[in-house]
Amino acid sequence: MTYTVLIVAGGKGLRMGSDLPKQFLPIGGKPVLMHTIEAFHHFDRTMKIILVLPQEQQTYWQELCAKNSFVIEHTVVDGGETRFHSVKNGLACVNSGLVGVHDGVRPFVSPEVIKRCYELAAIKKAVIPVIDVVETVRHITETGSETVSRNDYKLVQTPQVFDAELLKQAYAQEYTPFFTDDASVVEAMGIPVCLVEGNRENIKITTPFDLKISSALVNV
Repeated sequence: MTYTVLIVAGGKGLRMGSDLPKQFLPIGGKPVLMHTIEAFHHFDRTMKIILVLPQEQQTYWQELCAKNSFVIEHTVVDGGETRFHSVKNGLACVNSGLVGVHDGVRPFVSPEVIKRCYELAAIKKAVIPVIDVVETVRHITETGSETVSRNDYKLVQTPQVFDAELLKQAYAQEYTPFFTDDASVVEAMGIPVCLVEGNRENIKITTPFDLKISSALVNV
């Protein structure tokens, strides 16, 4: 079965307080995005990798690849107005098999998590990795707030992996702001999504604090 991953990288770096988009920030001597692509290539060297990147960032990406002698084969597709539209653009390059959608700024996904997601998706057609909530959670109400059971919630990660035909069908729906990730798009068709265990190191790098954690993780 064909394995494809869409790596979506459209960040502007605003929360990072940087002019450089967060996917291009260096950790361990090379850009975050290169670590992310390597994670999937090292898992399966035959996996088709599609990078969805804003058009205005593509020349800079090519320069980074040349500077870092980065030669892992990948297809670059134009990003869209929203993440939904970016994924939809990437799916135009996918024919069949299984397709994962992964955040470009999650470079520390483990091979075990990638394996779990793709293997179960071959059976269940829609799989996402999650981790337990370890902090106390409060729900904001009209009159204040209240504690809720953290056992009732999970934190969602990527890659979110689906049967390619199913995901293409889901993305044929009209966009709504309620589509916050790929699972929500698929669920809108009434399709159940299965959960598998993620890895806590699989953080999404969005703040300067995340960058500090990443610098430690890349040297582990």
